[in-house]
Amino acid sequence: MDLKQLEYFVRVAELGSFTRASISLDIAQPALSRQIRLLEVELRQNLLTRNGRGAVPTEAGKLLLEHGRGILHQVALTREELGAARGALAGRVSIGLPPSLSKVITVPLVKAFAAELPQAQLSLTEGFSVLMHEGLRVGNLDLAVLYNPEQSSDLETATLHEDELVLISPAVATPRARGSSAAKDWPSMTLREVAELPLILPSRPNAFRILIEGEMMTINRRPVVILEVDGLNAILNLVKEGIGHAILPRYTLNNFDDARAFRVHTIHSPSIRSQLMLVWSAHRPTTQTQRKAMELLTRILDLGTSAT
Repeated sequence: MDLKQLEYFVRVAELGSFTRASISLDIAQPALSRQIRLLEVELRQNLLTRNGRGAVPTEAGKLLLEHGRGILHQVALTREELGAARGALAGRVSIGLPPSLSKVITVPLVKAFAAELPQAQLSLTEGFSVLMHEGLRVGNLDLAVLYNPEQSSDLETATLHEDELVLISPAVATPRARGSSAAKDWPSMTLREVAELPLILPSRPNAFRILIEGEMMTINRRPVVILEVDGLNAILNLVKEGIGHAILPRYTLNNFDDARAFRVHTIHSPSIRSQLMLVWSAHRPTTQTQRKAMELLTRILDLGTSAT
């Protein structure tokens, strides 16, 4: 099997179009189609179904896509390791970040990466846990930062630190945000009191949502969810307008333009603690460049998530 043909197939399958793939690969579309057809003849399988909207993998194509990504990833790692043997840390490192962290650490991470790994390429993806797990599985991501990931033999993990979730309320109480129990001016509230407030939470399977519901179940309560919003900035803007309250790590306010628009309450009896983990595949070796990226990521996270 020719690696170039495999690369062409993966790109067409990922982009869903011969036209887009030919532009991305900088190859004429007839030549691209010919190479894919030669691969199909060699494997005696139809790999792509052509239609008016583009091209989608057949069942055989989906299988080859999964394996092909892994093969191409291993080839890239081999080239990177050979380059490292010459004393240069190069290659591409793809990192997945949850939305709650992305805004806080993206800029300092990119700057540190450029300064300390100038010959390497950084790729960042923002998304929720399900997307990150899939990216690690198929090889689109080398590293991911996840909250409370489930234990899996497919993943290696390292605990970065624990975050305590806090109640974030509008600085000026509004009738709509009061619910059946107003968020008092106290710096601390019990989880039972929090459970009576109207909350704006991410939708399932967001890690914070699952954690909050699980902790409330321990006191026989359910959160009063008035809105499900999957954007961190959108949640905070809604809280700022007095629509409801949020339960998030304190550091999410670090980069918000006007943190004075909020009141922060710690939660106790019980508290809600979330583990922040660095995760990578257990089936693919890590390169020196990736290990250096892990060090950078850990350092930047320590700075970016320190409480204000």
